[in-house]
Amino acid sequence: MSTLTEVASGYQAGRTLPLRVELVRQLKRRRTMVMGGILAALPFVLLIAFAIGGTPGGRNGQVTLMDTATASGANFAAVNLFVSAGFLLVIPVALFCGDTVASEAGWSSLRYLLAAPVPRARLLWSKLVVGLGLSLGAMVLLPLVALAVGSAAYGWGPLELPTGGVLATGTAAGRLVIVVAYIFVSQLVTAGLAFWLSTKTDAALGAVGGAVGLTIIGNVLDAVTALGDWRHFLPAHWQFAWADAVQPTPEWSGMLQGASVSLTYALVLFALAFRGFARKDVVS
Repeated sequence: MSTLTEVASGYQAGRTLPLRVELVRQLKRRRTMVMGGILAALPFVLLIAFAIGGTPGGRNGQVTLMDTATASGANFAAVNLFVSAGFLLVIPVALFCGDTVASEAGWSSLRYLLAAPVPRARLLWSKLVVGLGLSLGAMVLLPLVALAVGSAAYGWGPLELPTGGVLATGTAAGRLVIVVAYIFVSQLVTAGLAFWLSTKTDAALGAVGGAVGLTIIGNVLDAVTALGDWRHFLPAHWQFAWADAVQPTPEWSGMLQGASVSLTYALVLFALAFRGFARKDVVS
């Protein structure tokens, strides 16, 4: 009896399932390594594409960000973010946040974690923080590799703007950090969807696929111009507002609106996940 009392008195819910332990578990998983490899390979794929296709040029007299891709390493990094922000970066967010709880249920290990005993809120908190951390890591990995590859291939220099003018290397680096931060915030909706679905199903693929599918539906709805101002309430409407940061004078209004819409949806979805999981009968 005294032994049981000592264990109970020393028990601290906040120390169960430490973030470090959960992070190591997730980093060792094959899907984490595969996703990291895909993101790290994208700059090399684009480099080969530009080498085969030649230097991009303006079409119809209009110069876009893509047309400046080979101007410098900074431009190459910006182009990598441009081509991946709409869909590719959605996948790691949905994967890391949607697979985390559902996979435990699919392996029938979720109930054993709760019996450890790990409080449900603590378990969700650890998994959400690690999932978001890995998602942010994926978004940082891509431009870092692209900057290194682009600088080696095209030289280290200022960021040339499609509208004319340049941003000094120091300023360009700061703007790219802002771009990555905004893309991460804009993807919190996908993270919220994936995490909520992960607490509702035992099929990790269903949670990940459902989040990606709903994100695609949002993009389709944003393309329906007949919706008019209603599109302003869609997170997809603001996903490329970060382009305002790579201007001689950055414009913040679009990014502020996009961030507020994304955070609102994400907080609601995270709250639903915690509320539903607290009442869920976990049998797997």
